[in-house]
Amino acid sequence: MSNPKSVLQELLQEIPQLRSQIYFKASLTALSHAMEDQVLACPEQSLIVASFQQERFYRQEAHRYERIAEITPHVYVLSAVETGFADRFNQYETITFGAEDALTQEWHLVVLSTQYSACLICRERESVDAEERSLGLPALDQTRRFEGIWTLDAQVSQKAADILLTRIAGYRPDLGKKIAEAKATYIAADLTIDVENLGADPFAQRLVTYLQAGQYKLLKAYKAISAQERRERLVNSITATMRRSLNPAEIFQVAVHELGQALEVCRCLVYRGTADDLVAEIQHEHLSTGISSLRGETWPLEANPLFCRICQQPETILISDVTEAESSYRSELDVLTPLLAQWQIRALLMVPLVHQGRLVGMIELHHCRATLHNWSYNDVALVEAIAAQLSIALIQAEAYARLEGLNQQLADLEQTRSNLIAITGHELRTPLSTIQVCLESLATEPDMPAALKQVMLSSALDDAERLRKLVQDFLTLSRLESGRIVWNLESLSLQECVDLALSSLKAKFDAAEIPKVKVKLAARLPLVKADGEWLVEVLNKLLDNACKFTPPEGKITLQATCQDNLVQITVADTGRGIEPNRLETVFDRFYQEEGALRRTAGGTGLGLAICRQIVTGMGGKIWATSIGKDQGSQFHFTLPMVTSQTNIRPQRQSTPVASASSRRSRRSAVAD
Repeated sequence: MSNPKSVLQELLQEIPQLRSQIYFKASLTALSHAMEDQVLACPEQSLIVASFQQERFYRQEAHRYERIAEITPHVYVLSAVETGFADRFNQYETITFGAEDALTQEWHLVVLSTQYSACLICRERESVDAEERSLGLPALDQTRRFEGIWTLDAQVSQKAADILLTRIAGYRPDLGKKIAEAKATYIAADLTIDVENLGADPFAQRLVTYLQAGQYKLLKAYKAISAQERRERLVNSITATMRRSLNPAEIFQVAVHELGQALEVCRCLVYRGTADDLVAEIQHEHLSTGISSLRGETWPLEANPLFCRICQQPETILISDVTEAESSYRSELDVLTPLLAQWQIRALLMVPLVHQGRLVGMIELHHCRATLHNWSYNDVALVEAIAAQLSIALIQAEAYARLEGLNQQLADLEQTRSNLIAITGHELRTPLSTIQVCLESLATEPDMPAALKQVMLSSALDDAERLRKLVQDFLTLSRLESGRIVWNLESLSLQECVDLALSSLKAKFDAAEIPKVKVKLAARLPLVKADGEWLVEVLNKLLDNACKFTPPEGKITLQATCQDNLVQITVADTGRGIEPNRLETVFDRFYQEEGALRRTAGGTGLGLAICRQIVTGMGGKIWATSIGKDQGSQFHFTLPMVTSQTNIRPQRQSTPVASASSRRSRRSAVAD
């Protein structure tokens, strides 16, 4: 049987003068134990009526009621139907009620005797304080609260007993005779409530006050413990992420999500920013429902006076109401009014990420609702603890990135060393072997025919020249990369430099061995601002490179055009071509497409690297283009053109064309 009516409501209707109070569950437990102990301490028979919300609560007290039943026959215990609780007599009466009965939300204990009376009639409250809910306190049994009556007044106790016994008779009609006997013995037949004399016993009131005060202290301690646990849980979550990954993006995303959820803010941001940054791009954000997202937006830093204030003094800024006229940040907020209005920011908390006194980032919490939001001391302490962890994580990630960069540089140096060993081993050994064989033959064969002697000498001289060029390229690149070159920039005619480069090409190759070279220079081409000797060197190497990889039946084109105060020179060929993914790699030192030890064309792999250093040193750019393999290639570089406003050195008396001796002196300087 079930009864939807509350016993507490029925008692208050019978005695409207009663005022219910709020009790902690632990306080009620202490009071009920005191009532039960009073029965056990007194040999006088009493009426005991107890109602438990669930059987599991009853099982904790079952042994006490077995002892009480040895003293008095009128013991009645009610509880909801569960696995072991049923209507029966076992030393005392047990009465069940259904899961829908109002008693499932109530807790009652009534004790009546000729010398002592007390009643506890309470109903559990369902609502919980919002702060406790955020701290997870509903899981703690000590925080359960009840609303009801506890009194030692005999009239109220008898009325409560009468209501409960009447309800028991409805649940178990077979107990009608026993219940009538209990009422006749313990409840006055003409029970009337003297409302004028209703009042709490001073001692009882002091006892309740003492118990409640103790519970409030415990609840405060639970809140502090829960806040500390929450802070440690979040810090541990960030620390675990730091151990798992050194990626700042992953760490920031975990931190912003956990922090936003824990503090239940409208918007939580974490971004990197230093005193030198103008803006920050928002990439990590946690939002509440209905709040506009800042992800992907540019957040002002230099134009943000609050950020600038933190840069000068890295401390937390807490503003509970941005519209407050008396705020100590009023001048800064006036500047930010459009930004705050755009993103509906009503309150904000800014906590800097600082490492060794240097600002590296920021945590921002925004409240955007109409109601004011006050962050507690524990909230601020939590955010500051997270900020300390994120600062360490960010510095560790940066250090790891720098370490990876250094490791990559070491790997590049190791590769360079390997290439150098392979190239020098091949390039030096081959010509030296030829020279040695030729000289040994000349020395040991005095009767060698004159024609063969000439062949031997020519071979030795050719390979000696090859060795000289190899050493020269090494020294040239070394000087260029070390910055020891003094550029002699002057006004030059590109035509003269091209003529000199072509003359050198014809002297080096037999006309039948190289493809046809076609020159296309724009009409009235302006002078260029460059170092003549180094410009000729670039043209020589680009033309030489084109000849190596283009068959004799192919074609090489050298052209120049003007673009935006620059002269662009292009050396194009119809030869082997370059794969698109290697267009930048070809300018690396020692790069050779076929490998250092199995190529069909000679060279050290330093030519294009030297060209890049020279062109960059003269203020230009160099790059390569190609459709792909066997589709030819084009090498482009730019040089500043001479204008009337260009300040250059006076032209030297000798031009690149007229100075073969100057080329020899440059080679000597390079060799030195």
